[in-house]
Amino acid sequence: MIIKCAVVDDEPLAVELLASYVKKIPFLELCGKYTNATDALHGIGEQPVDLLFLDIQMPELNGLELSRMVPENTRIVFTTAFNQYAVDGYRVNALDYLLKPISYADFLEACNKAMQWFQLVQQSEQQPAATAPANEEPRSIFVKSEYKLLQIQLDDIRYIEGLKDYVKIYTEQSPRPILSLMNMKAIEQMLPESRFIRVHRSFIVQKSKIREIERNRIVFGDVYIPIGDSYKQAFLDFINAK
Repeated sequence: MIIKCAVVDDEPLAVELLASYVKKIPFLELCGKYTNATDALHGIGEQPVDLLFLDIQMPELNGLELSRMVPENTRIVFTTAFNQYAVDGYRVNALDYLLKPISYADFLEACNKAMQWFQLVQQSEQQPAATAPANEEPRSIFVKSEYKLLQIQLDDIRYIEGLKDYVKIYTEQSPRPILSLMNMKAIEQMLPESRFIRVHRSFIVQKSKIREIERNRIVFGDVYIPIGDSYKQAFLDFINAK
């Protein structure tokens, strides 16, 4: 696998340093070097890349702003001298965050993470066709969590909670939820309707896991999931059909 990449930094010396690192790594192909975000946005529009090494602090258009404008399938590795941006980097689903001055060892480690990411994406795209007939429901889904793709067995999911741009997936096997950067609509489309039902704008539950309903709420131990007014009729139809 060859990963097409570009480097963006308003310091020319920093651009040349990272470009020299890229040339040492066999699975990277350097497709662009830019010293301002506006040129980078134009260049990436004409020649898309898989991976962007992106400085955060730049004049006019900064790296965080640019990261929200590039194609969704372009992954980001942020490079900066200021570590207070790490949380913002996670919010745009960056693969990694490199603090200047950047050593070749740290750069190589970030590139290896990127390679693992793209390999997992490739595997997940091939998985349904390879393992399930067209008329058979999937047994698992892949979700992005930090810089990894995680495979989750559908049988293991109890319920899913939406929090703005994130979802929390609660499973039988783990005491802690899996946090993934996606919205409720996106994950709802990944789940078979025969097994999952949305009961609230912030909650999806697995039908077979429902054991107790109390005062218009689904009970999971000490967790009470409300049934929203706009989802109540569909939920009642499901209950009455059992």
